Amino acid sequence: METDREVIEVRAEEQLDTRRLEPWLRQHLPDAEGPFELAQFGGGHANLTYLIRFGKKEYVLRRPPFGPVAPSSHDMGREHTVLKNLWQAFPLAPRSYLICKDAKIIGASFHIMERRYGIVIRRELPEGYDWKEELNSRVGNMVIDVLAELHRVDPSDAGLGELGRPEGFVERQLSGWTRRWEAAKHDDLPVVWDIVLWLERGLPTGDQVSLLHNDYKLDNLLVSTDDPGRAVAVLDWDMCARGDPLVDLGHMLTFWGEPGDDERWIAAASMPTTYPGFPTRDEAIERYAAATGFDCGNVHWYQVFGAFKIAVILQQIYIRYLRGQTRDERFAAFGDRVAGLIDKARVLAKL
Repeated sequence: METDREVIEVRAEEQLDTRRLEPWLRQHLPDAEGPFELAQFGGGHANLTYLIRFGKKEYVLRRPPFGPVAPSSHDMGREHTVLKNLWQAFPLAPRSYLICKDAKIIGASFHIMERRYGIVIRRELPEGYDWKEELNSRVGNMVIDVLAELHRVDPSDAGLGELGRPEGFVERQLSGWTRRWEAAKHDDLPVVWDIVLWLERGLPTGDQVSLLHNDYKLDNLLVSTDDPGRAVAVLDWDMCARGDPLVDLGHMLTFWGEPGDDERWIAAASMPTTYPGFPTRDEAIERYAAATGFDCGNVHWYQVFGAFKIAVILQQIYIRYLRGQTRDERFAAFGDRVAGLIDKARVLAKL
């Protein structure tokens, strides 16, 4: 799904049983001819993504992380259902071809999807491009416009008119992420419950509904190697749902740093939007509202919820590291990032 700068040898603790996998793929995939090769995409922190080659033909394999995972998370069945349909109405969604739910093959369910080619922009702007204000502005506006484009898709046109339950979506999201925090925490942080109470008291009751990505941010986009201001794919769809579109907007804004933000917030979750030329958060909200027609008057609540939700996501990863369920040293500092996001939610809620 990314260019070869993202491709690495499979990590020792994330190997797949190719003795079972290769014959299964040859039996079920078209054009599965020629020598078989397996590599790994090195980015990402949760679901694992592998590059499958049969000669010159390439596919992408997605599976949950190794070890225990939170209930209802890392849903490959959901991701496959979304991506086998959505590409027809939203071309930036890669197409998924098939799913395997037989855990005997590689120890977990997985699905196989098309490969898209491009680069991922993470916390820093990648080398090799003329990062001036004009390009930065186009990248920032592109991120907003792609989200608006997704939210304008009619779920029925994408074959997803029955996906999830929009009614009560935000309430279920808040209660679900609160339960996940309780299951994944390693320290008692009383301020978390103050934040949850604040969120419960201000729970939105709007009736806006759209398809949601549910983890929308810049590093879940693949952009053109020739023009990083042009998206070629949106990645990581395992939490896709139908519900309140401002959940996606608040999530994105949590990563949308600005000059002058608390350094702990930027270290906790950030896109390279602090560079000159990127729109401000207020400008992003205004552009999104103009493109979608949605009422964004209560977006502040969604920003607090976004900080809380991302803190829980990182805590779920961090607790796996603390318990020895993963030895990936990238996760060693996640405790500080969780603390930074909890602090951000507290400050935004004025607690």
